[in-house]
Amino acid sequence: MLKLKIVSPEKIVYQGEVKSVLVPGTLGSFEILNDHAPIVSSLSEGKVEYDDAAEGKKQFDIHGGFVEVQKNVVSLCVEL
Repeated sequence: MLKLKIVSPEKIVYQGEVKSVLVPGTLGSFEILNDHAPIVSSLSEGKVEYDDAAEGKKQFDIHGGFVEVQKNVVSLCVEL
């Protein structure tokens, strides 16, 4: 499982465990799964999708931001 934390300047959007995360990278969308290599990437406008372990698939729109992946912890700082 991945630990996902999504924050915006206004609030914490989501914090919990997920199976996967799909983000709109500036060079194209990419999916983050368990044991993903460490990465820092900018995000463009698009949809963030994640598969919550308890509630199923969720998605929302962003206007940009950044993602960091390290040791199965995914941190997104996004503009909604």
